[in-house]
Amino acid sequence: MKQLTKSFPEGMTPLGKSAFNFRCHPGVSCFTQCCRKLELFLYPYDIIRLKKALAISSEEFLNTYAGVVAGSNLLFPSVILRMRDNEECTCPFLGEGGAGCTVYHDRPSACRTYPLERAVDRTSRSGRPDEYYFMTNHDYCHGHQEAQSQTVSDWLRDQRLLDYNAMDDLWAEMDTMFAANPWRGEGAAGPRQQMAFMVCYNIDGFRRLVHEQDLLGQFKLSRSEVTACESDDEALLKFGFKWLQLMLDDRPTLKPRRR
Repeated sequence: MKQLTKSFPEGMTPLGKSAFNFRCHPGVSCFTQCCRKLELFLYPYDIIRLKKALAISSEEFLNTYAGVVAGSNLLFPSVILRMRDNEECTCPFLGEGGAGCTVYHDRPSACRTYPLERAVDRTSRSGRPDEYYFMTNHDYCHGHQEAQSQTVSDWLRDQRLLDYNAMDDLWAEMDTMFAANPWRGEGAAGPRQQMAFMVCYNIDGFRRLVHEQDLLGQFKLSRSEVTACESDDEALLKFGFKWLQLMLDDRPTLKPRRR
């Protein structure tokens, strides 16, 4: 997901309401070619969905399927999906014998969005971010030659992208804050950055911290908010984002409870 203003990069024209042809299915000749030799960045919500689909903890997911790299944000590391150590460097979730994606229902947002690319303009005068979608076209992909015509709205609904986009927008706000260097001189991998990484990518580790330090009890939260955070990873991640904004940037995102 890119952040940009309405001065679009050269050669990129937003689709708007225009229709486009695309369909991916086992019958297309290039099926699963896009699942090889990837540099696929994972966002926090991607990891929540994937670790649930695999019935493992977030720590196990990070240790088994993820790598930490330097991304576009030079002040906070990025997480990528670790490809298999084979000749084609295939996705670890690619099934054998043309079976396709084994985590299809919970696949990352980048996979869901393809062949589109999403960009967000946060300078809108309306106060709400504007989103734009652009068509990508790789030579190996024959899905563009399929007869199925659809609009961006059709694609978002069909790929169930709205929840992903909403969570990814919250993550983009965090990434922007991290890029402003809120680490107070600690530098890379300092205590604050390690804490922020845990909150964003290791939701099970953050849940343990929440219980150990009674974080939910330290702030004015409704009973339903507390219950949601205790049982739902998505709700806990949203709380974690607000907590980091308060702790690192002094934003009034949470109201302390008087003791």
